[in-house]
Amino acid sequence: MLPMAAQARKAIWNAVNPRSGKKRIDEAFPLEIRSKKNDQEMYIEFINGSTWQVLGSDNYNAMVGSPPVGIVYSEWALSNPAAKAYLRPIIAENNGWQIFITTPRGKNHAYTTFRGAKDDPDAFAQILTANETGQYTLEQLVKLRAEYVRDFGEAMGNALFDQEFMCSFEAPIMGAVYARELRDAVDRIMRVPYDPSKPVHLFWDLGRADKTAIWFAQLGPFEYRVIDYMEGVGKHIGEYIPDLQAKRYVFGDCWLPHDANNELLASARTVAQQLRDAGFKVRTVPKTSIDTRIQAARLMFPLIYFDEKRTEEGVTALRNYRYDVDEETKQLSNEPLHNWASHAADAFGYMAVALREPKKHELAKPKRQPHALQTGRFNGQWMG
Repeated sequence: MLPMAAQARKAIWNAVNPRSGKKRIDEAFPLEIRSKKNDQEMYIEFINGSTWQVLGSDNYNAMVGSPPVGIVYSEWALSNPAAKAYLRPIIAENNGWQIFITTPRGKNHAYTTFRGAKDDPDAFAQILTANETGQYTLEQLVKLRAEYVRDFGEAMGNALFDQEFMCSFEAPIMGAVYARELRDAVDRIMRVPYDPSKPVHLFWDLGRADKTAIWFAQLGPFEYRVIDYMEGVGKHIGEYIPDLQAKRYVFGDCWLPHDANNELLASARTVAQQLRDAGFKVRTVPKTSIDTRIQAARLMFPLIYFDEKRTEEGVTALRNYRYDVDEETKQLSNEPLHNWASHAADAFGYMAVALREPKKHELAKPKRQPHALQTGRFNGQWMG
C-alpha cells in the first residue's frame, strides 16, 4: 500500500527494472507460479491460492472484505493514517502482521507509529540513516548537504537533508499550510470536555468515493472549542446519521458546503434534505475559493482549542495539509495537494468561513485578549 493508488500503479505495478528491462512484478512473481492476474485491480493470485495486491491508502476501503495476512505500507508518513485503523481488525482476526516503511515527514502519524513500536515488546522498530546503510560515501553526503543548503537556504536546506538522509523527525513538513498556526496552538491542544449547556455545531466536507470529514465545535465568549472530529470513506449520508446521534450531543447548526443541495451520496434525496429529515438544522457555507478559506482559518486559529484525543485524527490531517513543492524550481503549487489530508482541511476552512457569517448566536467581539479566568479555563480544564 502506497499513499495513492495512481502512485502505486506507476511505482510498483508498471515499474520496469532499468537493469534487466523486465517489469518488477514479473521478476518478483514469475508467470509459472501465477494462476490469475487482474491488471485493473493490480491483483495477482498464485497457484497455491495465495494472493498479492497493490493499493493506495486513498482507496484502502477496497481491501475491506478481503483477508490479508499482511500489509506493507510504503511511505507511511505520506499515507492516510485512517487506513491503519480501518484495516487493523482484519489483520488482528488473521493474526497477521504490518510493516511500515517511511521517510519522516515531521512528527506526524509515522512518528507516533515508530514510537509505539519502540515501546511495544512484540514489535520491531529501526532507524537507518544514510551513514549506516552504506549507500553513500561521506564525500557524497557532504556534497548533497551543500546542494540542499544552496537550493533551500541554510535552515531549511539542513532540515530537509536531515529529514531525507538522517531520518530526522524534527524537520518541518515542506509546504505545510498551517505549520506556524499549529506550532503556536500547541498549548491549546488539550482536554476540552463537552459542555451539555451549549450546542455543538457541525462543519462538513462532503465526498462520494472520497472522504467525508466533520468537525464538531462549541462556541464560547472569546474562543471556539473544537471538541470532536469524524471522517469516513465511501459511505452515504445515511450511514453518518446514526454515528452522530450515538454521540448524544445537543446539536446546533449543521453547516454544509455551498453545493450540498445538489450533492448526492448514493441517494435520490439531497444531503441537506436527508439531514433535515433526521432533525438537523442545516445551513450552507457561502461559495468561496480555497485561498479565502485558508486565510479565514488562519485568522480563526488563535481562538481555537482542540480536544487532544477526539480531534487527534483531524489535527494530524491539518499538520499534513500542504502545497506541493516543485523539485526543480523549488516553488510551491498554487493550491494545496488534494490528498488524504485535504478533506479535513476543507471542512476546517468551511468552519472558518461559517463562523464569520451573521447568525443569531454570533459572538460578541472582545475588546482585549481574554485571560484564563475570563475564558473559564483553569488548570487545563473548562470550568462551569
